[in-house]
Amino acid sequence: MKETRRAYLHLFYSPEKAASDQVSRNDYFTALYNDLEEGTKKDYRMKDYDKYFEVKSTPKRGKKIEPKQDAMRQAARNFGYFALLSNEVKDPFEALSLYRSKDIVEKGFGNLMDRLNFRRMQVSSELSLNGKLFVEFVALIYLSYVKKKMQDAGLFEKWTLQGLLDELDTTERFESPDHGRLLGEVTKKQEEIYLALGVDPPSL
Repeated sequence: MKETRRAYLHLFYSPEKAASDQVSRNDYFTALYNDLEEGTKKDYRMKDYDKYFEVKSTPKRGKKIEPKQDAMRQAARNFGYFALLSNEVKDPFEALSLYRSKDIVEKGFGNLMDRLNFRRMQVSSELSLNGKLFVEFVALIYLSYVKKKMQDAGLFEKWTLQGLLDELDTTERFESPDHGRLLGEVTKKQEEIYLALGVDPPSL
């Protein structure tokens, strides 16, 4: 039995992605050119050598490598565009927000794996493994919450998530046997971030 469901295709354009795509493609063209120049063609690139370059050889001038400009322009036609497909979310801005949340969690998970040394378990018991998994899970919840608060406060106009966390990461509180708890300097910029997130700035 076949079931028919409606699907929504959302198309987006990102100038940042377009610039990134252009840089990546230029690096690839350079690699192709160098392979042709040095005579070190790679099997997995064979179809692209002829697609993007024309190689001519003459007795006097030797080998001459010329780029095929039309093919290169054609390759750059879709730079910056990406699509999201959903069978539930029909609003494009909601779909983009959900996608970015998922992307942030995935990147955050990779970052936490490095920070918590989670790429190698290195635990002595199942209890320790469960504890490590729990810390990872809670950290991702906080990460998603901070992202949502930044979105509500419009902070993504000035900050990236990682940039904001790095800015707040310099705040320190420590204890001294002679002076008790001490709080490091909280800058004006940090205070503004805390207030925008609806959090009271650190104080003793």
